[in-house]
Amino acid sequence: MQDIDPSDLKTILHSKRANIYYLEHCRVLVHGGRVQYVTDAGKRSLYWNIPIANTTSILLGTGTSLTQAAMRELAKAGVLVGFCGGGGTPLFSANEVDVEVAWLSPQSEYRPTEYLQAWVRFWFDDELRLIAAKALQTARVQRLRSEWQQRGLREAGFSPDATQLNHLLDQTLHQIALAEGTIALLTEEARLTKALFRLAVQTVGYGDFTRAKRGSGTDPANRFLDHGNYLAYGLGATATWVLGLPHGLAVLHGKTRRGGLVFDVADLVKDASILPQAFLSAMRGDDEQQFRRNCIEVLTRSASLDFMIDTVKDIAIQTARQAQLPQEGTA
Repeated sequence: MQDIDPSDLKTILHSKRANIYYLEHCRVLVHGGRVQYVTDAGKRSLYWNIPIANTTSILLGTGTSLTQAAMRELAKAGVLVGFCGGGGTPLFSANEVDVEVAWLSPQSEYRPTEYLQAWVRFWFDDELRLIAAKALQTARVQRLRSEWQQRGLREAGFSPDATQLNHLLDQTLHQIALAEGTIALLTEEARLTKALFRLAVQTVGYGDFTRAKRGSGTDPANRFLDHGNYLAYGLGATATWVLGLPHGLAVLHGKTRRGGLVFDVADLVKDASILPQAFLSAMRGDDEQQFRRNCIEVLTRSASLDFMIDTVKDIAIQTARQAQLPQEGTA
C-alpha cells in the first residue's frame, strides 16, 4: 500500500469546520509537532491539542500567550486568531486600529481572486453597492424567518408568535425594497432589531430590557448579546477571508470603517442565531462558558458559516453581472 504524504491530504473547507476556540490563562505553542494550549495544574503542565485543520478561529483572552511557531502553523491551516478581553469581549489585536473587530488573518498569496474581482467590479458604483446591501439584508431576514421557527428552538423554550413574526419580517422586506439609500436600510435594520428584542422579551418573559451600548450592559441578556455577537464577527471575518474580500469593502456599515464588511456579513446570523440564545441562556441562568457552548452548537448545527459564504458568493457574482450589463448593451 502506498503511503500518503500529509501534503497530499485535502484541507477541510472553512464552511465545514466545527470549532471556534476561546482560551484564557494558557500558553499556545507547538509541542510534539502539534499546536496545543498549556494550562498549569500545580507543579504540572497539562497539554491539550487544538485540531487546527478543523478550526475556524481562535479567541485569546485574559492571560494568554502565543508562540511564533504556533502562529506559523495556525496561519498554514488558515485559522484566524483574535486577541480579546475576558469572556470573549471586547475583541482587539495589536495590528489593527479598529478595536471592535480586529483579526490576525493568515497570510496566503494563493487564494483565488474570483470573488474579490467580482466585488470590486460593482463596489465603486453607489447604485450597485446599494443593490448588494439590499440583497444582504433580504438574506438576513429570510434566514431569521427560517431559524426562529425551527423545531429545536421551540423545544428549547423560544416560540415567538408566528403571525407577529411574519408580519414584522414582511414589513421589513417591503421597506428594504423601497429603500433609496443605505441610511434608509440602516434605519430599517435598527427598527427591526428593536422589534425583535421586544418579541424575544415577550416570548421568554424576560421582563424589562433595554439594549445597552457594547460592554456597558449589566444584565445577563446584554452581556450574552455582546459575547455572542463577537462569535458572529469571527464567522464573518472567516467568511470574508475565505473569499479573499478585504474587510474594508463594506456595502452597508460605512465605507470608512476597516471592519465594515465583517459587520455586514455577521448580520446574516446575529439576530437569527445569537439573539434567541442570549435570552434563553439569560432566563436559564447559564454562565458565559455554557452560553458560548450553546452558541457554537447552534451556529454549527445551522451551518451558519456555509450560509454566510454562499450568500456573499452569490451577491458578489450576481451584482457584478449587473455591473456588466450596460457595457454589453452598448457593444
